Amino acid sequence: MRQTLETKPLLLFALSFALPFTAVAQDVPAQFDDTIEVSEVLLDVVVTDRDGNVILGLQPDDFVVTDGESQVEVGSATFYSNRAFLESAALAQRLGVSPDEVPVDRYFILFFDDPRALFPGLVSEQLDALRWARRWVHQELLPNDWVAVVGYNYSLRIYQDFTTDNEAILSALDDVGKGGVDPGSNWPSRTETSEGPSLRANLPRGKELRKQSRKIYFALQTLADAAGYIRGRKNILMFSVGFGEAGDLSELTNWATYRPDERYYPPMMEALNDANVAVYTVSLLKNIRNENDAQAILGNSLSLLSDDTGGRYYSNFVNFRGPMTDIVQDNNGYYLLSYPAEHVRGDEGYRTVEVETRNPDFIVRARQGYRFGD
Repeated sequence: MRQTLETKPLLLFALSFALPFTAVAQDVPAQFDDTIEVSEVLLDVVVTDRDGNVILGLQPDDFVVTDGESQVEVGSATFYSNRAFLESAALAQRLGVSPDEVPVDRYFILFFDDPRALFPGLVSEQLDALRWARRWVHQELLPNDWVAVVGYNYSLRIYQDFTTDNEAILSALDDVGKGGVDPGSNWPSRTETSEGPSLRANLPRGKELRKQSRKIYFALQTLADAAGYIRGRKNILMFSVGFGEAGDLSELTNWATYRPDERYYPPMMEALNDANVAVYTVSLLKNIRNENDAQAILGNSLSLLSDDTGGRYYSNFVNFRGPMTDIVQDNNGYYLLSYPAEHVRGDEGYRTVEVETRNPDFIVRARQGYRFGD
């Protein structure tokens, strides 16, 4: 695991267990050493009321965190925001807001899953999403918002690396709208050097990127691995119909709900959580009443992905402006929780995490796990 993102080793304890045995001449104690590594886990947690307003002023005792099967004590809960608080320093301190830490950069990845492989008739909906995305760039983005634009059409395509240049973002959206055009920007000879945070810097290049992203599961996992080197919360705004391939639809319609492919879904979800990437999924159908059976089942995959990564799923709305505005507001501020977690040194795996607040009226969104030991 990248130590700067998820866990920081603090100290090691050598636990010695003495088991006596009887020898002919004397008793000699045998010792068995088991080394426990204690790490600091960092969790970005969004807390809102039921109207989507960010809750301020929470303290460590307001959170209930379960790591694996054990409840842990939260050591700190620091609030970070993209907005500078204009009130007095005393009020900011009372709310748990450090003036030295705001404004904080936000990271958005606009992910357009080309629907033509599954439902060619939905191209118009994707074009509509692109139209509202252009408005979103003009009306919602702040100077400290970094945006990348990617697409998926049998492989991951990078149209624009992270940038704060609105004109570059708009140009990338135009390229997505051309449909099926590979920007070619992932090839080494055509890759521009980014001065800020970068996805391309950590992505495979050329044919290797195509090879590693031939399924959408792999594409999201590869994207998570690349984004994980950027410190802080990252948000994917994924416009899609859902997971699946044309050849699978006959089987999908016989299912009562979406069944994650155990070969691909868990590694993808774990990579997204480990990299601190929340996926906000937006159905290209907009209105669930327009779904057929297969589309409804695929839509369940989007809902599950958002739930598992601390995002939200949008499936019934008038136009794309609503979800995109909500996502921006949802990321106006978050709490960074820290707590110690124990692992046997040398072990590695994935630990599930559950975060709640003591106030049941608050809505909490947080990643649901992290990797350790790698």
